[in-house]
Amino acid sequence: MMKRTYFWAIPLSLGLLAGCQSGGTKETTSTTATAETAGSEVTLDSYKTYVTAIAADDMEGRKPFTNGEKKTLAYLEKEANALGLEPGNGDSFLQEVPMVEITSTAAPTMTVKGKQTMTLKGLEDYVVWARRPDANVTIKDTELVFAGFGIVAPEYKWNDYAGLDVKDKIAVVIVSDPGFYSQDTTFFKGKTMTYYGRWTYKLEEAARQGAKGCLIVHADEPAGYGFKIVQNNWNTSKFYLAPKGKDVHRNAMEGWITTPVAEKLFAAAGKNYQTELSRAAKPGFKGGPLGLTVSTSLQAKAKYDKSYNFIAKITGEKRPEEAIVYSAHWDHLGIGKKDAQNDSIYNGAADNASGTAGLLAVAKAFKASGQQPDRTVVFLSVTAEEQGLLGSAHYADNPVFAKEKTVANLNMDMLNPYGATKDIVLIGMGQSELEEMLAEEAKKAGRYIARDPKPEAGLYYRSDHFNFARTGVPALFTGMGTDHIALGKEKGKQLLEDFTANIYHKPNDQVNEAFKMDGAVADLQLLYQLGRRLAFSNEWPQWKAGSEFKAVRDKYMPKK
Repeated sequence: MMKRTYFWAIPLSLGLLAGCQSGGTKETTSTTATAETAGSEVTLDSYKTYVTAIAADDMEGRKPFTNGEKKTLAYLEKEANALGLEPGNGDSFLQEVPMVEITSTAAPTMTVKGKQTMTLKGLEDYVVWARRPDANVTIKDTELVFAGFGIVAPEYKWNDYAGLDVKDKIAVVIVSDPGFYSQDTTFFKGKTMTYYGRWTYKLEEAARQGAKGCLIVHADEPAGYGFKIVQNNWNTSKFYLAPKGKDVHRNAMEGWITTPVAEKLFAAAGKNYQTELSRAAKPGFKGGPLGLTVSTSLQAKAKYDKSYNFIAKITGEKRPEEAIVYSAHWDHLGIGKKDAQNDSIYNGAADNASGTAGLLAVAKAFKASGQQPDRTVVFLSVTAEEQGLLGSAHYADNPVFAKEKTVANLNMDMLNPYGATKDIVLIGMGQSELEEMLAEEAKKAGRYIARDPKPEAGLYYRSDHFNFARTGVPALFTGMGTDHIALGKEKGKQLLEDFTANIYHKPNDQVNEAFKMDGAVADLQLLYQLGRRLAFSNEWPQWKAGSEFKAVRDKYMPKK
């Protein structure tokens, strides 16, 4: 997954989290009490079986369009049938996702001309790729235009492109949003990133403005990861949903430059980058041309194909049209660059064989209870999360269960691989009433909810639940805790930091002696209990006031 940063726990008062807030229907059916005491559990044995198989070398890193995809989907279907799950898309477990794979080969240098000429080195100074499926992309003496944060946000009275001509030019924009650089929590959302801070949004907005390309200035803290993660995109293939028509906005070239490179560019333009960054974060900022041009080229090879989401379900007995959707992405990075141990298979055990195994383990627990839920419970394993949340985007736009009938989405992405913790981290604090429900389940288990300590990284917009949220469906996303039961908080922090620095998105993210499973199982049990609560009740969790998704839901949902 493309979104991980450090989590360390900040305990919340469970008293503040007790009970759902106003807006939802609270009565429950008579089966709720029975459901809560049914005694079914997510077991360590089932999780171990599933995660070991899904993260095995034989799955070849589970990249879309490869044999790894075929093997993964075949395994999921075999296990779903063994559990007695029903196909979730008519009579099929599969939902077709039309995609295009664009493999870019960028020129090794980029030439910048102004009063002087400088040569930037590919991979080291910048990482770019082609998004249009053209055979050749030529950037020849194309003007650079500074567009601040590259944001058009009417609700914040903010438009970085107002009066700015970027048509057929290269927009240079800053990662994150203006609130990150402000001490004012009422400005955007302060340190908490809004969707406008996401790099994907910035590239899309530049294309909407007619730019030929967009370069984002990288910085570790606001991006949420180092430039080494960006470098994984150098001369590789990237996937996109296949365009439905020629009017789809796409940049010819897009990518990142480092902060030191930005400083050199602005200095060549007679400006100070840090000064311009400060100006860009204040209301009234106006960008403009840098008086520089760039030249480079890219080769782009397109392959149109189909990948697949996997959908299984347990049909509800009383209200089968209403659905609780558990989600996780099955894909990872496939086979790539060898590491020091000569291993080239990116198994993705934590990211995200853990979540996909979790879907099966939770489904097994539902079946083991021997009770038919009132509502339908859906187990959705999506494709191409690593390529930009593509599978979940396709499902959200082509849902099997209408958004009006989808009660909630519970997403599982990168479950704890280093041992059980007292806490579970809540990503996107303050979004929906699902948070209070989770806190109640945690309290029953003798655990507690912890805040995301890096809200500026915008993790709520970086996994598959986001596509449910953007269509108005209340969506919950949890992260790894660090209050380690056996080793304590400080060691828990170290374990997570080590995972992030040395295992995440590397071949050694695999099931081995260091891969612990009890923490994942404990977190899955909480999500299972939350799903049961919703599946055996009339509750409709609501978005909270202040959530950017509340208005979306309110437009199409009847008033309760």
